[in-house]
Amino acid sequence: MSNPTASFFQALGRRGHEPLLEDASGTIRFDLAHDNDVDRWFVVITRGDLRVSRDEEGEADCLIHASKAVFDRIVSGRSHVYAAWVRNELRAEGDVRLARFIQRVMPGPPGARHPREFAHERNRPA
Repeated sequence: MSNPTASFFQALGRRGHEPLLEDASGTIRFDLAHDNDVDRWFVVITRGDLRVSRDEEGEADCLIHASKAVFDRIVSGRSHVYAAWVRNELRAEGDVRLARFIQRVMPGPPGARHPREFAHERNRPA
């Protein structure tokens, strides 16, 4: 059985540097509840440089709470972060600007394409 959350965080950690996050610096802790347990993931952003771990020391600047099932839907593109916030399925505490920044790297729906790719394909001569 696949684990969309673990796959997302592993892929995020492999990016090394993310240009969409160059204006951000801080630590985000994700607390994802499931089966009477909580999975913790830490994302450290330093002007776009990313580091992901499971056992970070110290306090996080932003804390994001959700169920693992909700987060699995978000990172697999079946739900959107903003919609989860509105439904109170996901909560952020502390420096919520970091939560807004991390939203930039969340995947879109399956099969979605970047608007520029779509426009380029649409304008391609037949």
